[in-house]
Amino acid sequence: MSAVSTFALVAPLLAQVEPTDDISFTLLIELFGGLALFLLGMSQMTESLRLIAGTQMREVLSRFTTNRFAGLATGAGVTAVIQSSSVTTVLVIGFISSGLMTLTQSLGVIIGANVGTTVTAQVIAFEITTYSLLAVAVGFAITFLSKSQARQAVGSAVMGLGLVFFGMAVMGDAMAPLETSETFVDVMTRLEFPLFGILAAAAFTAIVQSSSATTGIVIVLAQQNLISIETGVALILGANVGTAVTAGLATIGNGRAAKRAALGHALFNVGGAVLWLPFIGQLTGWVGSIGGPIERQVANAHTLFNVVNAAIFIAFVPQLARLVSGLLPDRDGDAAVVPVKHLDRDLLSTPELALARTRLEIARMATRTRGMLDDVFPALTTGTRWDLLEIQDVDNEVDALHAQIIDYLREIGTQKLSKPATAELTNMMHAADSLEAIGDVIETNLVGLGLDRVDHGLVVSAESLDVLRELHEAVAEGLSQATNALIERDPEAARRARRLKSKINRLERSAGAHQAERLLVEAPRRVANYRFEVDVIANLKRVNYFSTRIARAAAPTLRRHP
Repeated sequence: MSAVSTFALVAPLLAQVEPTDDISFTLLIELFGGLALFLLGMSQMTESLRLIAGTQMREVLSRFTTNRFAGLATGAGVTAVIQSSSVTTVLVIGFISSGLMTLTQSLGVIIGANVGTTVTAQVIAFEITTYSLLAVAVGFAITFLSKSQARQAVGSAVMGLGLVFFGMAVMGDAMAPLETSETFVDVMTRLEFPLFGILAAAAFTAIVQSSSATTGIVIVLAQQNLISIETGVALILGANVGTAVTAGLATIGNGRAAKRAALGHALFNVGGAVLWLPFIGQLTGWVGSIGGPIERQVANAHTLFNVVNAAIFIAFVPQLARLVSGLLPDRDGDAAVVPVKHLDRDLLSTPELALARTRLEIARMATRTRGMLDDVFPALTTGTRWDLLEIQDVDNEVDALHAQIIDYLREIGTQKLSKPATAELTNMMHAADSLEAIGDVIETNLVGLGLDRVDHGLVVSAESLDVLRELHEAVAEGLSQATNALIERDPEAARRARRLKSKINRLERSAGAHQAERLLVEAPRRVANYRFEVDVIANLKRVNYFSTRIARAAAPTLRRHP
């Protein structure tokens, strides 16, 4: 539903507003001011909870989405913590577009997110608005007086929760006079027809991009006895439908896989609403038998609706995945036009997750750099010009990855980071720079030396090949250990990389002595060969210097090995 459609729904109401009507502009100002406070509180609380739970979210999402059932539990748990199904859905869109999740796994998480968001409705259904400003004051005090970022985030979350309830109180006070407004009663009467209620709530949710905001308004209306339980349930169903718009917006600029996840999300939410449309009466009867005030019944209906839907649809996730794949088949040219695979700007608002994805992209960069180092030795010493030029092509990929990784890290750096996240960002930036520098040493210096060898017809002796190969193998092992330390967060691999420095220094001295001996031997082009081999040794040692920097970035607290 578009903004135009929404205006068509509310236009009759606005046209009937007169100065003498109970719906005054002052009332509208208070209503929308309360809604603004509510949305501000939800945003602040969600952002703070994400900061608190960022690292744990990364671990949970990376480990516990192995199948649709684990995905359901993960989606429900993460959403219950961060209080936003839209955030979870956007994260999942990013993960599937980056290849971290399959379509089936992502659909399980999306279904679970709908279950997790019921916690929000249950919380705001409690009538604790009396203490809302106390929560704001306490949260502000914690934030203002604490020096720890973790405690400041807790205080910010408490303050956000207080703003949520204060916004609801303001909206409740603004809506109180509406009970006697003929215009408002007429509109609410129309919404008692379930389909109208679903469409109106879906449109509002699509505009404000928050099903929690719609849920909060519905609960306020229920608290003021302005709607029936049937209308409240219809509006709640519509709020679920409206969240599909957020997922759709998140796919803009992403690939086919992301669009399939968004379509699956829309089919699940719309299908669930259609499934329950004929049974709204039974649903209200069930929650009525549980008892409680009407706002509690609305929250219980929201929970029951989503839990039952999840139980039904989770069994058909493979079929749903096949359906959306059929509706959105692969097309020619769908392959990514950029070399990055894991970087996703939808994750920038959750820096810990963004850093985890950056680590995976650095792993891709490291794989190419290590491949360059492995391939350069035979090309350098005995290969053809074409062998050397192929290595230059790989360095172009390394340079492109480096540019995009650094740009992504820069964007992460603009977010609010914890101290560990700041340190991790700095270390990854150093590692990416070092890998790019290694690529440049190989592409510019070693490939350049190889091209000179080809141009001048130099032949490396068998004895020199053995000496240089041993040094190259040690340097390659150092780079392998350093990158493994960074990617796997393995401090022992970092130690092994740094311990190789002594071995490489020894091999360098041995190679230097060998070259000095070779210079004294009567052989054609001995000076040119000497200069070539000495330069190869110097550049291999240069590669090891940057490998050591990567190892230090991977485990910065280790003592420097002599």
